[in-house]
Amino acid sequence: MPHALTAAAAGFGTGMSLIVAIGAQNAFVLRQGVRRHAVLAVVGICSLSDAVLIALGVGGVGAVVVAWPGVLRAVGFVGGLFLLCYGVLAARRVLKPGTGLRSDGEAAGSRGRAVLTCLAMTWLNPHVYLDTVFLLGSLAAGHGALRWSFGLGAALASLCWFSALGFGARLLGRFLARPTAWRVLDGLVAVTMLTLGATLLVGA
Repeated sequence: MPHALTAAAAGFGTGMSLIVAIGAQNAFVLRQGVRRHAVLAVVGICSLSDAVLIALGVGGVGAVVVAWPGVLRAVGFVGGLFLLCYGVLAARRVLKPGTGLRSDGEAAGSRGRAVLTCLAMTWLNPHVYLDTVFLLGSLAAGHGALRWSFGLGAALASLCWFSALGFGARLLGRFLARPTAWRVLDGLVAVTMLTLGATLLVGA
């Protein structure tokens, strides 16, 4: 049992170190959190998706995907286009201040739009596969029979991080009551999305 806890702790630390970096997912979850819109659904999708991908990596699926490099390139191309479009919309909000929480229509629209956007942010980003299926899967293999404990720790790190980011973001509500603050946040989102989108297209 102590060895299993050690492997799980290693997986938790490794998973947290990979997921904390600023990326498309984190920027989207942060914005949904401060807007208090579909937070539970977004956090659940991100956490469950990571858990599934980590399980695939621990199960050795990464070796199979390596044999089909064209798949990742296709995902990168589509994902790059999607992130560029989302980045342009965020930049547009920066240039048109004062639109507040309903600037992109999501607060007045359906929860389904946020869910679909979150799914696209997660599954159309090849970096997610590299971090979860390949990297975490390879590190888990080094723990032998305890690889699933390592994977469980990594999945738990994902759940803790996205929960803290999504539900904790509401603490910024008072600060973000000012239109200028929203412009700063949307500016961060725009830069993140446009940079990642361009990187994916170049890599594809």
